Parts: sequence; structure tokens; C-alpha cells
Amino acid sequence: MRLRRAKALGAAFVAMALVATGCGGTGAGGGEGKENVLTLWHMEQPPNRVKAFQELIDRYNATNPEFKVEQQVQDWNQIYTKIAGATQSQTQPDLLFTLPDFTTYVRELGSARPVTELVKKLDSEHKIAEVGKAPYRDEEEYWAVPLYGMVQMLWYRKDLLADAGVKEAPQTWSELLAAAEKLTKGGQSGIALPAGKNLATDQVIYSFMLTNGAGKFLSDDGGVNFDQPAVTETLDFYKKMMAYSPQDSANYSWGEPQAAFNSGAAAMAVEKGQYLAPFEEESGRPPSDLGCASIPQPEGGQSGSIHYSNAAMILSQDDERAAAAEKFLQFLLKPENYGDFLNAEPGLFLPLTADGVQAESWTSHPVIEKYRGCVDKMLEQSETGDLFGFVDGQYVDEVGKISSQNILAQVVQRVVVQGEDPKSAVAWGQQQMQAAVE
Repeated sequence: MRLRRAKALGAAFVAMALVATGCGGTGAGGGEGKENVLTLWHMEQPPNRVKAFQELIDRYNATNPEFKVEQQVQDWNQIYTKIAGATQSQTQPDLLFTLPDFTTYVRELGSARPVTELVKKLDSEHKIAEVGKAPYRDEEEYWAVPLYGMVQMLWYRKDLLADAGVKEAPQTWSELLAAAEKLTKGGQSGIALPAGKNLATDQVIYSFMLTNGAGKFLSDDGGVNFDQPAVTETLDFYKKMMAYSPQDSANYSWGEPQAAFNSGAAAMAVEKGQYLAPFEEESGRPPSDLGCASIPQPEGGQSGSIHYSNAAMILSQDDERAAAAEKFLQFLLKPENYGDFLNAEPGLFLPLTADGVQAESWTSHPVIEKYRGCVDKMLEQSETGDLFGFVDGQYVDEVGKISSQNILAQVVQRVVVQGEDPKSAVAWGQQQMQAAVE
């Protein structure tokens, strides 16, 4: 499917993006007097991740490469306008961490370079999982280098479930509703779910949509089929679950459900593997109290979870700088370095290479060792993971126009905050998605 670059940005949007953009990267000309420095943009803001990335960058720079690497931390809430403005002013970074839907957006800006030969080389050396490669393959080219995966699970507090007489983790929607109701008592909520207008809400509602067979709502040519019974059923289920989520859930993103879970204010949550590392310290409970299970599914449903293959794009238009960026990415995927990279957030960043799964630099980390059972379940859940716009080998280039507006989360908000009927909210979502891709 070919990109429609002429539709990328209207003049007004470009102007807004240029205003929103701060100091860019080294771009094609190596600006800011940093001709021998490669600028890396990423949106992994937590200090522990930034620190771990810096340690790896320092290790790489110590090898005395011709081009040293410098990281610049960005914000997911601003990156769409910022990268647009940086590209327009030719101050884009040399390297940009990305997601599949974000990649379609960045490609429309016109600065992305295909990295097909590099991906093939890395695949031959490390065997990159198909779930990692597929979302970045279009027009017989790869547009980003897969780095790590992310998948969601149902997290539950074994101690709180035991106190409430819930003997096993819920496996179905009906069991999840019953457990959430039973676990809601006093100041404790049965589950903490996000319902803010943000990517966190997009992700959780989509995981439930996948278990209900509603994950493929875009056709290969960008057509929208969001207004379908299975989507309405999922929204209705989410609305019922919200009755057992904290009252301020309409403002929740990623951090609030985790804080409620660790404090004991909520007994369950649906999220990715960042729940592992801080559990003991923040909850005051032993590791054995942290439970994990596949996302519950409806009767007749299927296993599923949103899955993100995180990757790196090369945006430098200078061939020499682009080649240097490739060398840095090759360094990251070497098994002796890859584990340290993944363990910037152990459990959240999952390996996408065969030798990475076995790498001692990853498996020997105390968090991975301590929660190996949950880590293995996440790797298994990854096998049935998907992402809208990339289901069954799709590459829908318009998907970035939908995800950038958080339309899924807006539909949730119409149901949860405004009290709108799920069917009506889904019909509204259909209209918004159609308008976005036209």
C-alpha cells in the first residue's frame, strides 16, 4: 500500500508544529555545531530508563566511533507536532524510537529512510521475531529496526483475591466482572482501568476488543469498519467494569492504575510488564503476591492483547550519518548489550530476537529471575498479540491519523464520562475515523 504523502500536513498544522518544536537533532547537516554527534530521540521518560540508555550510550561512545550518540528525551503527548516541525525545518534527529502506527505518520513527513538491508542482516544474525518485523514492512521495504516488544496482561493481587475468597484468576469476562464486584469493598476497588483521553486507554480497550474478535476494524485500503456489534459489546463490557474502578478513572493514564494496584486501593489492573520491577518496594508485599494471567475473554472469544513492536527509524538524510546510526543499532542488538538495553525497564521491554531471549545479560537480571513465570507468560501472550492497522499482515498507512487523535479513548470517554449509549458512541467513533483518513 503506497503512502499518500501529499496529504501529510496542512499548512496550518505545519505552522503549529513549528511553533511547538524546540531544539531539534543534528538532522541532515549536523546542526548546532555537532557534526560528529548522532542525536537519538526517544519517549521513554522515566529516569531509570533514561539512566540505563545513557549507560549503554556511554559504553558505545567509549568504543570511539566516528559519530558519538546523544539522547534527547521527548514526550508522547508532544512528539507528533514536534517531529513534524523538526522535519519541516530539517532539524530532525538522526535516530527516532517509534511504534508501528507512529512510523506511518513519520513516513508521511518525508524524511524516513528504508532500513531493509540492515534488518535483513540483523535477522540473519539474531533471528528477529515476525511479530517484531511485520509492522514495519511496506512496499517491500523495512522502515524501522525492531528493538523490543510490549504486551498486556491481567495483573492481580493474590493477597487481596484470597482475602475476598476469589480462588483463581478470572479467565472470562463474566468471571472478571464477578471478581471485580466481589473485590470492591470499603475503600478498595476491584480493578483500576484507564478512561482518560490518552494512549493508555486506547491500549486497554483494544486488548479487550481483540479478545472479542474485533481487532481488525480497518481494511487494507484504509476503510473503516469500527461500527460493528463486537465493538459495541466490548464498550458495553468496559462500561460495566468501570463501575468497579476508582471514581477518578476518567483521568487515568498509565501511572494511576499502577499506583492504585501497588497501594492496595485496587486489586486488579490490565497493563504491560512495568508492574514487575517496583511491586515489592511500592506494595510492601512479597513477590509471590503478584499474579499475572492472560487478558480474560468473552464466551467464545479468543486469546489476545495489544502488542507493540518498538523500533528505531533512521531519519538522517546524510548517508555517512545514516551508516553511523546503523552501527549503533547493531551494537544494541548484540546479546551482551541487548539484555542491558531491555532491562532499562525489566519485564516491560521484551526481547524480539532468538538470541536475546537466551541472553544472560537479560535472563540474569534479578527482576527477570524473580518473576520468570510472569515473564514467560508475557512472551507466550505476545504470540497472540496484535495492533490495529497491522492485523494479519496489514500495513494501513492511515492508522497514524486515527491513533494520533486517541479516537478509541474518546469513544470510551463518551460512554464512561458522558453516559452515552455504547452503540451511539461506536457510531460516533466510526464517523471520526472516517473523517481522519479521508
